[in-house]
Amino acid sequence: MVMTKAKKPRWQRRKDERPAEIIAAALKVFTARGFSAARLDDVAARAGVSKGTLYLYFRNKEELFKAMVREVLVPNIALAEERLAGAGGNTPELLAELLRNMVAVIVSPIGAIPKLVISEAGNFPDLARFYVEEVVGRGLGVLARLVARGTARGEFRAIDPATAAPVLVAPLLVLAMWKHALEPNASARVIGSFDLNRFIETYTDVILNGLRPRAAGAGD
Repeated sequence: MVMTKAKKPRWQRRKDERPAEIIAAALKVFTARGFSAARLDDVAARAGVSKGTLYLYFRNKEELFKAMVREVLVPNIALAEERLAGAGGNTPELLAELLRNMVAVIVSPIGAIPKLVISEAGNFPDLARFYVEEVVGRGLGVLARLVARGTARGEFRAIDPATAAPVLVAPLLVLAMWKHALEPNASARVIGSFDLNRFIETYTDVILNGLRPRAAGAGD
């Protein structure tokens, strides 16, 4: 007789899988309802666990939010830091690669998190400070180091890296607002005029040409 392996019931999932499932559910609930309106009951239901089970892993909604950010956003920054630390090649190509990766993150579901933080910052300043330290500060640091690298190698014109970094990020915040707040409510005519590939090409072209060293006598 041929024996078949019984399918593992949902309630017998390995315990180490549950935090990731809860975080995935939290991302959907938080970005759909906002942090203040989101309920842990809804997160638990979407994750397929009881509220009591959720509390075994996360003490409260704030801790769940922080875990979500660390799980879905921070690893992208860590990868960028590692890429920069061991990078060879020319800086414009490295910067273009990083900017394209940042656009990919922004247009994905996790790109709704910046919009969520901005909209809730006034009511939850502790979470905003956490986000600035864990995400914004590190992300700007990577960009500033890239600009400094290019300037030192003569690939970029002399420019303050700390000031340039948020300038590079600003168009991405507009993209985040568009993709996760405005586009769902825009008419077909307006949506049809937005081409993501063209946005990426134009964005990187403007940035790289703006950083390019100027010809002698052109002035600063």
